[in-house]
Amino acid sequence: MEDEYFNVPLQDVKRELRRGIVECQKRGLLHSAKWLAEMNHGLVDIEIADDDNKCDFTKVLLEGITPDEYDCYYLAKSYFDVREYDRAAYLVRNCESSVPRFLHYYATYMGLEKRRLDSTTDQSNLNDSGHVKDLAELLATLRSAYSHGRLDGYGMYLYGVILKALNLNQAAQQVLVQSIRLAPMLWGSYVELAPLITEKEKLQTMHFGGHWMRHFFVAHTYIEMYLNDEGLKAYEELQAAGFRKCVYVTSQMALAYHNKRDVDKAIEIFQDLQEADPYRLDNMDTYSNLLFVKELKTEMAQLAHKAVGINKYRPETCCVIGNYYSIRCDHQMAIMYFQRALKLNPKYLAAWTLMGHEFMELKNTNAAIQSYRKAVEVNKRDYRAWYGLGQAYEILKMHYYSLYYFKIAHQLRPYDSRMLVALGETYEKLEKCQNAIKCYSKACDVGDIEGIAMYKMANLHEKLGDFDLAVNCYILYCDDEPAAADKQSLYHGYMTLANYYESKGEYDRASHYAYKCLESDDRKSEAKSLLKTIENKRSGKVISLGNLPSCSTATVANADTSSDDDMEMELSDYKLSPNAPFLVGDRGLVAASSSSIKSSANTTANEMLITASSSVTNKSPLETLHSLGSQKFSSSVTTDEMSLSESDVTTNTSLPATSSNPSLPRRTSSSGTQPALAIPNIGEQDEDTQSMEMSSISID
Repeated sequence: MEDEYFNVPLQDVKRELRRGIVECQKRGLLHSAKWLAEMNHGLVDIEIADDDNKCDFTKVLLEGITPDEYDCYYLAKSYFDVREYDRAAYLVRNCESSVPRFLHYYATYMGLEKRRLDSTTDQSNLNDSGHVKDLAELLATLRSAYSHGRLDGYGMYLYGVILKALNLNQAAQQVLVQSIRLAPMLWGSYVELAPLITEKEKLQTMHFGGHWMRHFFVAHTYIEMYLNDEGLKAYEELQAAGFRKCVYVTSQMALAYHNKRDVDKAIEIFQDLQEADPYRLDNMDTYSNLLFVKELKTEMAQLAHKAVGINKYRPETCCVIGNYYSIRCDHQMAIMYFQRALKLNPKYLAAWTLMGHEFMELKNTNAAIQSYRKAVEVNKRDYRAWYGLGQAYEILKMHYYSLYYFKIAHQLRPYDSRMLVALGETYEKLEKCQNAIKCYSKACDVGDIEGIAMYKMANLHEKLGDFDLAVNCYILYCDDEPAAADKQSLYHGYMTLANYYESKGEYDRASHYAYKCLESDDRKSEAKSLLKTIENKRSGKVISLGNLPSCSTATVANADTSSDDDMEMELSDYKLSPNAPFLVGDRGLVAASSSSIKSSANTTANEMLITASSSVTNKSPLETLHSLGSQKFSSSVTTDEMSLSESDVTTNTSLPATSSNPSLPRRTSSSGTQPALAIPNIGEQDEDTQSMEMSSISID
């Protein structure tokens, strides 16, 4: 494509730009004239012969106006410039030459728009029936002129704008394409046509007569369709062709990086634009959004003050101020400024969407839904509005509505993991778990922006009972620790893996994940309890059950609820007291009661009690897998098989070799009572082992 650009001499490009500026200014098409002038200024290094320039300017300035209509035209144009549209339209109502006739049509249209905006107290009525009725007469006039071949490219542009305003999109598209062929330098036609193109293939097959302006249109439409990589490539080729100094091209590249969520790069480009053109307000609302994402409050305040100093009645300025109040959590003031922006321009897309976000912050879902719907009316490709609608209906627990809107957002942004995660969550709430898993899996494949898709998929597998798949997902999630946005979810994954590996006898890996949980206040006690269990199993301090009386569940407590002082005990080098035979369980300790053991009143404060009943059945499947509390004694056993005599205990300070098995069977005695479990007496620990220093695990 680069060779194609260089086939057009930049001197000829600059001549066409200057001619287009004059043509648009004659007809009052100010925004198109502004765009062409910016492009012309970007070619400031390209020189044109003065003689050619003078002849060109004089010829173009008077072209399309007959001498006997000069007086009426120039007066009408002066009225138009000061926004007296009806007065301007009346003066040139009988003119026949092309420029005054277009001015009559355009001034009539602008007068209708001005009256509609002035009489509108509620911006929610963008396309009401009264507006259609007002445009009907002008539409009939333009249709008649079009059918008789009396419309030039500029007249067809206005005809296409009115057709589009009345939602006659197919006819509008055809007319706008004809307008571009007849007036290729009219940038307004390209801007109006871009939202009507919904497919990349359709864009590539459109023919505009081979004019070089089509390259700018294709790049612009790529950004509109969120095809950001293609758009960036097109603008880079335009820069290489000689348009490197054009402010418009640079700003469009910043928009592309914004859409790609490359926030730092986009901010860098906008800062360069501010230095090159410090009084530019175009796209400053997008720059403000980027600063909001980075939580740069000082920069947002400076930008707001600067925008007010330039022009406080621009919609972009109101939007910048609204964002500033939003980051200060003053949502009412933010809404007020977004409403001001909409008063200035009811079709200002950013204000509708951002106002919807503010209403969501205030829990006003009805107002948020209305704002998002108006944003969709302005631009059906605004995925943020569709996504906002899905979130609003999700709050209202109308999940099928949420599913519909999230699907549309996903179609507009098929490679955005946020849309896929939202779809997965909605499917999960609708109990369509397989669809949810597919969404989470695809979100991981395309690049999980928020870092939660893998965790949600692991959690869903766990709920479904697919423990092996759940563990694999948790491993992948925990291994990518810097990408995890929610630290509590990360600690949940660590604890789940620690419990899993502890049940498998892989104590090194279990300890690795358990130690990571020590930095979490919510998981700290559970992690310490598990680490003590692992240490006791490693040291082989497990004694067989004796012929002990039953242990009442009334005297049982969960290890997770023990005090912090208990949890600071040494995890290794316990000394067994010959007077206190104990059996260590998987997740806690059950105290024993027999004639050879002191009463509970004399038990040391460090002897912890846990329940051996089935009261923990409310735990998650993976936690239940490792909980001894859910196991029941199922058969009787003799004293010879499961106990040591009191003399054996007092004469042996070490455990028998057979007690090192961490998974001893637990049975019910023949009398129907449960054998009691005992803990080693930790009152005889060395001073060096009274506390343990836990290594701090750094979490990025």
